[in-house]
Amino acid sequence: MLKIILADNQAIFRAGIAKVLAVEDDIRIVAQAQSVEQMMVAVEKLRAAVLVFASSFLPNLDAVVQAAAKAQTRMLVIAENGEKPERYLNVGVQAVVFRSITGDDLLKCVRRMIDGEKFVHESKGPANNPEHDDFVGARVRDRLTPKELRIVALIVQGFKNKEIAVQLGTTEQVVKNYLRNVYDKIGVSDRLELALFTIHHRILAEAAAATTSGPTPTGTASAAQ
Repeated sequence: MLKIILADNQAIFRAGIAKVLAVEDDIRIVAQAQSVEQMMVAVEKLRAAVLVFASSFLPNLDAVVQAAAKAQTRMLVIAENGEKPERYLNVGVQAVVFRSITGDDLLKCVRRMIDGEKFVHESKGPANNPEHDDFVGARVRDRLTPKELRIVALIVQGFKNKEIAVQLGTTEQVVKNYLRNVYDKIGVSDRLELALFTIHHRILAEAAAATTSGPTPTGTASAAQ
């Protein structure tokens, strides 16, 4: 049984990853940490095979590496777009992935780590025709308005409706209306299913993430009003 610790302050994303991994018969999620302190305690006490943790949990990378080495725990960093994997690989981290990784790719990464390999997840380049590889993700992306994509990104990051409303300069009720539209367009019923769907479809995840790097969209979906 492969014991895995998940550490990420984005609750929805963490829950989505847990659901992806927990369906495997030989994998057990032994802890989910939402703070650095919880993560360090889990690593020391549980001695899991793999620690999956967000790069934002690294105020002291050396301390995490030392604790993991002592517990014989392999490390997988969930990096943000634009980060350099070498920063982590050079100090002993076995794998680096980005938030746009699919559930299948994450599972493959974990298994390759157990076999002693180092692994870096790289986004597909234009030559690989991601639109063709993920027709469903591309179609959903094209159906969502810029503001709906922004809301999807914030949901995956773990923001609550009230917090999303503040970021978008609108009301909580309007955000709920947008979410109902998003659920209907994608065919999901709640926030966790939305996060899981986004994680599984890289092209949608990247489109949503791109909306958080620029100004808040000003377009309005008429059906949400």
